[in-house]
Amino acid sequence: MNRAALRTYRLTLAYDGTGLVGWQRQAAGVSVQALLEEALATLEGSPVPVAGAGRTDAGVHAIGQVASCSLRRPFDPGVLRRALNALLPPAVRVLRVGESEPGFHARFAARGKIYQYALATGDVLGPFEYRYVWHVPRRLDAAAMAEAAALLEGHHDFAAFQSAGSRVATTTRSVVRSGFRPAEPGEPLWAPPSLAAPEAASPRWIYEIAGDGFLRQMVRAIVGSLVEVGTGRRSPADLARILASCDRRQAGPTAPAHGLCLVAVLYDETWRGCYD
Repeated sequence: MNRAALRTYRLTLAYDGTGLVGWQRQAAGVSVQALLEEALATLEGSPVPVAGAGRTDAGVHAIGQVASCSLRRPFDPGVLRRALNALLPPAVRVLRVGESEPGFHARFAARGKIYQYALATGDVLGPFEYRYVWHVPRRLDAAAMAEAAALLEGHHDFAAFQSAGSRVATTTRSVVRSGFRPAEPGEPLWAPPSLAAPEAASPRWIYEIAGDGFLRQMVRAIVGSLVEVGTGRRSPADLARILASCDRRQAGPTAPAHGLCLVAVLYDETWRGCYD
């Protein structure tokens, strides 16, 4: 292959993580990476490695995943997007395609990511929502949860919120935004609107976190701990103590995967904008 002829493409994807083993190709099960690589190989006529910006776990959704690949065939970005969507299953969509500078790598060039986690309280959760929202059928102290969430902002060792079996050089990360709030109309963006009667619809809540990197199941462990604050089992100050302990046993349970979504991957100017 003539390396000089390679063109590098940046792809923005959305996917419903239900039934998928996550982003990364696995020995068993269907992954987003494998589906995308197979579709690209069909178009290219040879294997095409694909790099993803984030390795979302099984059941986790995305509306702003970024991937990169290099192709020998000179595809127009719009043509490539349409061709890939024709080959991919409906649960995985390529939203945008752009040609990037040679050497662009979706993971190594990323400066940060934004995740959101969606919860619903109340007695009834609509039948079309359960795949995308964690139903917690009890009243939560949202003010206490917001206070606790804010304590995680800054440069910290997040080992207390890391799942066992992880292999990372350091568990220290920088979180520039950590907040808990009521969902706005139309949120979460990856879930259908409630079809329940207005008086029966469950209130929705959003936990949003932006940072330079995340440990395995870190966001879900944080959410599980925040819900314990919301139910009165812990105080907001307890979250600071959990963080300082660096002990996963001190934190709350891991929240279900289906409430989590990778909303955006940040590069350069978009990352600096998180500080504003």
